[in-house]
Amino acid sequence: MASDQGGTSGIGPVVSSAHLASSALPALSEVEFALTMAGHGFQRWMVRCMTAAGVPGLSPLEVLILHLVNHRDRSKTLADICLVLNIEDTHLANYAIRKLEGHGLVGTGRKGKEKAVFITEAGAALCTRYGEIRDALLVRTARQLGYDPAEISRLAALLRALSGAYDQAARAAAAL
Repeated sequence: MASDQGGTSGIGPVVSSAHLASSALPALSEVEFALTMAGHGFQRWMVRCMTAAGVPGLSPLEVLILHLVNHRDRSKTLADICLVLNIEDTHLANYAIRKLEGHGLVGTGRKGKEKAVFITEAGAALCTRYGEIRDALLVRTARQLGYDPAEISRLAALLRALSGAYDQAARAAAAL
């Protein structure tokens, strides 16, 4: 039996917008739908895992910023945070940082003329607890699916490359 790329014979690709899938690259519409589903699932997961770790009420962006600030135990500038997380509106990042600071999870200071953000002991402990819950609930399940870790890494590289294509297309669209 021949391999069916779309998943179900005769039905076509799994997309949310058939009018966009009729382009010269229908597979891109499949990726976009998968990104939508994965993005919403990932955001829901981050919020619920953080609640289980002990801090309810954080937004997905706040969780991402907390983990980034904890990364390698080095302070990060606001510009670094926005660059790494591909945040266009620094006001959103600033608001998230203020909220995290209010919870005592990060602190702020200056690195030259720029605002710098560092992890607190409470923030580092929360990230550790989040990681434990992630290992128990998510990593174990993902491993049981049997996907090759190298294939997952290749997928991550593809998604990072596609993000650059979407950013370039967004710049071009803004110039129209």
